[in-house]
Amino acid sequence: MFQFLRTLLAGNRSSVPGVSGAVAQFQRFEKDLQQDFFALAAQSGKPRDLRWVSSDWLDELLIVADEENQLISAFASINIGFEAVEGGDMEDVKAVSTIRDGTAVFHFQDEGWGSAGRVVFNMTPAKAAEHMIPDADTVFHRKPPQ
Repeated sequence: MFQFLRTLLAGNRSSVPGVSGAVAQFQRFEKDLQQDFFALAAQSGKPRDLRWVSSDWLDELLIVADEENQLISAFASINIGFEAVEGGDMEDVKAVSTIRDGTAVFHFQDEGWGSAGRVVFNMTPAKAAEHMIPDADTVFHRKPPQ
């Protein structure tokens, strides 16, 4: 609630340099960023004994600016499909094929967007942002159609 009021009163402005350009750049290269994210996440070995097999990028995208650390971050809603690694502990677990909800995390640094392939499972973009960067201000929020 306080985050909403802070954003409303601030008019989605931030003193973090380059916010508007960062938002435009994310939107321009969103498909490439999604592909890069999936490749990195699939190589991470996390979750253990699971192989990333699919991703469905949903409409919700939240971009926040952390004035204290001069950091711009994006949180994108994603559904991820896994399969068990042969011989691993998850091979006989039926729930492996269940699609998982999550939020992909991106950061803007050195005038470009990137990701370490980090996903926060079972959280919306707003919840993930609040959890990771509690004092950040929302500078862009694309909500899913209703």
